[in-house]
Amino acid sequence: MLAGYLPQPASDEELAAEIDAAIAATSAASPQDIGKVMGLLKQRLAGRADLSKVSAQVRARLSAPRG
Repeated sequence: MLAGYLPQPASDEELAAEIDAAIAATSAASPQDIGKVMGLLKQRLAGRADLSKVSAQVRARLSAPRG
C-alpha cells in the first residue's frame, strides 16, 4: 500500500547514466574525486538507490585505467 507513495528505485541503466553524468559534471578523474561525485549523486538519487553501492560503482569507475 505504501509502495505507491515511495519513489521508484533507479534501474541499473539509470544509475550508470547518473554516475556518468556526475563524473562529467564534476570533471572527476581519480578516486580522490569520489566525494565531489557522491555529493552530486546524493542529491539526484536520494531515496532511490543504495548510496553505498553507488559509491562502490563510482570508486570502480574512477579507479579503472583509462585508455
